[in-house]
Amino acid sequence: MPLFEVLGSGGEKTAVVIDLGAAYTKCGFAGETGPRFIIPSEIQRPGLQHPIKVVQYNINTEELYNNLKEFIHTLYFRHLLVNPRDRRVVIIESILCPSHFREMLSKVFFKHFEVPSVLFAPSHLMSIMTLGINSALVMDCGYTETLVLPVYEGIPILSAWEALPLGGKAIQKELDSLLKEQCTVDTDSGTGHSLPTVIGSIPEEIVEDIKVRTCFVSDLQRGLKIQESKFNLDGTAGRPPPPPDADYPLDGEKILHIKGSIRDSVAEMLFEQDNEEKSIATLVLDTLVKCPIDTRKVLSENLVVIGGTAMLPGFLHRLLAEIRLLVEKPKYCDALATKTFRIHSPPAKPNCTAWLGGAIFGALQDILGSRSVSRDYYNQTGRIPDWCCLSSPPPEPVYDTGRTPPPLMKRAFSTEK
Repeated sequence: MPLFEVLGSGGEKTAVVIDLGAAYTKCGFAGETGPRFIIPSEIQRPGLQHPIKVVQYNINTEELYNNLKEFIHTLYFRHLLVNPRDRRVVIIESILCPSHFREMLSKVFFKHFEVPSVLFAPSHLMSIMTLGINSALVMDCGYTETLVLPVYEGIPILSAWEALPLGGKAIQKELDSLLKEQCTVDTDSGTGHSLPTVIGSIPEEIVEDIKVRTCFVSDLQRGLKIQESKFNLDGTAGRPPPPPDADYPLDGEKILHIKGSIRDSVAEMLFEQDNEEKSIATLVLDTLVKCPIDTRKVLSENLVVIGGTAMLPGFLHRLLAEIRLLVEKPKYCDALATKTFRIHSPPAKPNCTAWLGGAIFGALQDILGSRSVSRDYYNQTGRIPDWCCLSSPPPEPVYDTGRTPPPLMKRAFSTEK
């Protein structure tokens, strides 16, 4: 059982809040200030050397169902220690989550665990609930991608979203490559051994730990010089002096020497513009250009940044400096009259902000019940609405057994209130 039981205003047990991320899952109870557990979004299978990622979109339906069932079982009966039939569920999701994944997740909760109701809450919308504001430009810089979505007066403007496949996964892939090419390892048998000859490949969790412990984001001027020297083929551009090297213990006998030039340059890929002049900083400005003109000033003055990658040291400072530099270019200067950009500081770490918003919303028992998809409705129709809009409840179930239930109307957030 949990450490304590919290009852809502109507005597109902508090909801379970789950933020199922590509790398980590946050789970806990509504009304609390933080998740009870943060665990990797993966399951272990006997006979397999590597764990299986739970959040996968390119696998068959049966395999996805089994993976989700096993993982959710672990959440309930190894970590949360509660009966799933007793509590509503709030699931924090990305707006880019494919429909078949949501349907499989709903099937697991309703058919296998028989939960009373499920609410799919967009992570960007939940994030601004922690700040008590109605309008914000929310950037989610996570493991697999960076997604920017504007929210105006509580309504996500879906037509203006922008995304790039840049996040923690891309940084770790680049870091793994640089470690193998440039770094050396000291062992009991000697020093200066190349990394591949000593341990072969580095486990992904070790690469992630090296990223978190040793890497950082440079300031604007230093970052521009690093990019210039990286793409300067004739070698005339000088690189700024690197930070000190770092030693990372691989185990009791091996010490990995990480060059300083790797520590400050590996995160530059987030701000390097590609062939289409896209970076995570341009996502913010491109999104603003797509928004209605009368919303741009409010959105630019209310930037909210969430996601685990945003926790890299120096990330927020660099992002704001990049935006202020890019907005002076003709591409954006003519379209955007505003030059003021401010970043909020939510009352939680960036990787837990969306979960905290879901916990706040999940504590509103009366509203949660009217906005969620109930088990009766799901059993009657066999599907869930494409979007569970927070501004209107899902349609009532059809109980006339002599008639075929009408097909569900596709729901989507719009700019209309």
